[in-house]
Amino acid sequence: MTSESAMEILDDIEAAARTDDGLKILKENLFTLAAQYARMRTDWALVSLDVRAEIDRPRRAAHDVFIDACNIMSRAMDKQGHSIAWRRRLGQDRKEIGDFACHLHCILGIRAR
Repeated sequence: MTSESAMEILDDIEAAARTDDGLKILKENLFTLAAQYARMRTDWALVSLDVRAEIDRPRRAAHDVFIDACNIMSRAMDKQGHSIAWRRRLGQDRKEIGDFACHLHCILGIRAR
């Protein structure tokens, strides 16, 4: 996952959500879950192996919830007639999807300045 790929996926999601309140809510949820998972992933990199063992289950659960949110967003966009090529492009690899969450977190942080 590159920054450019993440931006292209983000652009697709945001374009679909601009005119649909239901998709806007799903987008906001997706972004929130991305930020939550990305924070946990960063914490993972900064703690000892003992602490990693303690936070592994909640980190994995947050990752699963973010993946579910991607799938829900994709299904809702498809139902509304929007392209879901972004979801196929994102793929099924957990690490790639996690990287996407981290890119979203970064992009949202930079936008917030």
